[in-house]
This record gives sequence, C-alpha cells and structure tokens, in this order.
Amino acid sequence: MCSHQSSCPVTNAITETPHIVSAHPEQGWTLLCDGAIVFDDTGALLPDGRIVAPHRVPADQLAVAA
Repeated sequence: MCSHQSSCPVTNAITETPHIVSAHPEQGWTLLCDGAIVFDDTGALLPDGRIVAPHRVPADQLAVAA
C-alpha cells in the first residue's frame, strides 16, 4: 500500500508515524499509508479491523477561557 522510499512502520509501532496519504479535515479523518484511518476525535480504525477508542480528556481537566 505504501509507495514512498522508506517503508512505513507497521500499525502497532507507536514510536514512528506513517505518512499521510489522504487528509479530509472537513470530514474529520485522515488515511495513513499503513492503511489506518485516524479520526479527529483521536480514535482510529486499523487495517485489520481493530478500533482505537478516542482518548478523551475528562471534563474537569479541560482548559476554560476566562
């Protein structure tokens, strides 16, 4: 799937980030060269069908504008 010179890391590799193949910020998702789809809410759909749940910050830890 990935066609650039240095091949992409496997999906489970946390330390390196695959390259963006297609970005659709107006729809809230980005396709990575390893086949993963990353959503703006920090969730993801991996190529093997597994999901990564969104990493949401508890409401009491959100910054509030004065």
